[in-house]
Amino acid sequence: MTYDLAGRAYARIYRVSGRRDLHDFLHWALAAAGGKVLWSSSPTRAPVYLGVQTAGDERIGLLCYEFRCSPEKIRGRAPDEHRMQIRYGGEETWDEEHRLGVDVAGIDVTLVLGVHLVAGIFVGLDPLLYDPLPMGISVEFKQANVQAAQATGWTVWERETRPGRRRSKARSPQGIETLVAFQPERLLDFARFERYATSLGLDSPLRYKAAQAAAATVAPGATLHKLEEQFDLSSQEILEMISRRHRLEIAVRGGVAEHHLQVHLKASREVVEANQIDEDGRPDFEVTLAAGPAVTIECKNVSPERRADGSIKVEVQKTRASKSDPTSRFYRLDQFDLVAACLWPVTGAWTYRFKATARLHPHPQFPDRVAPIQTVDDSWADTLTEALS
Repeated sequence: MTYDLAGRAYARIYRVSGRRDLHDFLHWALAAAGGKVLWSSSPTRAPVYLGVQTAGDERIGLLCYEFRCSPEKIRGRAPDEHRMQIRYGGEETWDEEHRLGVDVAGIDVTLVLGVHLVAGIFVGLDPLLYDPLPMGISVEFKQANVQAAQATGWTVWERETRPGRRRSKARSPQGIETLVAFQPERLLDFARFERYATSLGLDSPLRYKAAQAAAATVAPGATLHKLEEQFDLSSQEILEMISRRHRLEIAVRGGVAEHHLQVHLKASREVVEANQIDEDGRPDFEVTLAAGPAVTIECKNVSPERRADGSIKVEVQKTRASKSDPTSRFYRLDQFDLVAACLWPVTGAWTYRFKATARLHPHPQFPDRVAPIQTVDDSWADTLTEALS
């Protein structure tokens, strides 16, 4: 049953289980595509509705009917065959009519997606041909389609549709349907393509041509980041490179911790101004407090491994040392006013504990230097004012 309100057809909501991985992959793909999920429905309900903000501040509502793709071989079927299995609810309900939710105003976009977790791709179906949803069927495609999507990021092909036991006529008047397989970072591009194709009611041949044209389309208002242009790499390729290089990943984690600290400081009522410093040899931040003068802060990620007693530790030293100066890697006790320990590596939350540098444990051999490993215990404070008092 569908419900009509303000010109939108709201379809039934299905209670589902075992789809958390599909839900998470959808969220990850939107982030890879440069989107920010403003709101998302529960992974225990289908279809999934998402409110998304793009990098260009475009807002898109996505109603996603997502189905799992399987690469497992079935006896009697071609060995290179993959399948998308369309099924919600109990098998006893499959003979009922399962209409799609559609926004006739074209604000929200309805997507029918196969999620292929093993291959790391999506397969998009034509909502106009799959309304109502034919529950219990499988949509087959080939290994060559999967490889093309993995190699190029976006591939289009046609598939024959024939009458079956539950359908007296082919799904499409032309006897063919158009499928699009694409990598996660193209998800928003596919949503824009679908909005265009659905609003015009494109039949399968026209949908095929439009999907081919969309393969090379850059979203309206979208621009490459300066690093993408400078390095001649996509944002996804840059992120993959960082994830494969341990030292690069550590450096980026430090930068991310500093970014979240700046957000934390600017949101704090005790802070009047927080300026990030990007100069070698200087602390990470200079902060003006409402109740006092400016102070300097060095930001450090805590270690993901706790001590044997369960306590958290943080490394407070430089990444490089001078061969001629054995103390060069250690910070002076007067080099900055406070240390901010980012707890994300242990807790998964961007929270911070603070301690005055003068109260840190000194180096056992060099009394004017900070000991490289500090324990983040109850002597660390939740606020700057408390740490300085």
